[in-house]
Amino acid sequence: MPKKAKQRGPVNVKAVETLKKRMKPEPVIAQLSETFKALGDPTRTRILLALCDLALCVYDLALLLNMSQSAISHQLGVLRHLKLVKYKRQGRGVYYSLDDEHIRHLLYEGIKHVEE
Repeated sequence: MPKKAKQRGPVNVKAVETLKKRMKPEPVIAQLSETFKALGDPTRTRILLALCDLALCVYDLALLLNMSQSAISHQLGVLRHLKLVKYKRQGRGVYYSLDDEHIRHLLYEGIKHVEE
């Protein structure tokens, strides 16, 4: 059983109860945390930023980021697992793109935050 935190001042019980009701369920928090962990890797962030503009194949990303195709494939697997990228087969190639617009917005908001 977790220890109860020592109270150091008046508690706004109403505010705490309101916030408890608004808190997201644990699986949502866990997935959000995993998403931010993925963005914590500079290679994955660079891949996602490249995919903001157009769909690219592993070979394009490897050339762009000066990395091996296997390293890029591994990172794309992580991003796919987290539903940050999706892929589409075109002829003999596989092209990756952002899974949805939310990811683009998340990246651009993050960039605005760090550049201000």
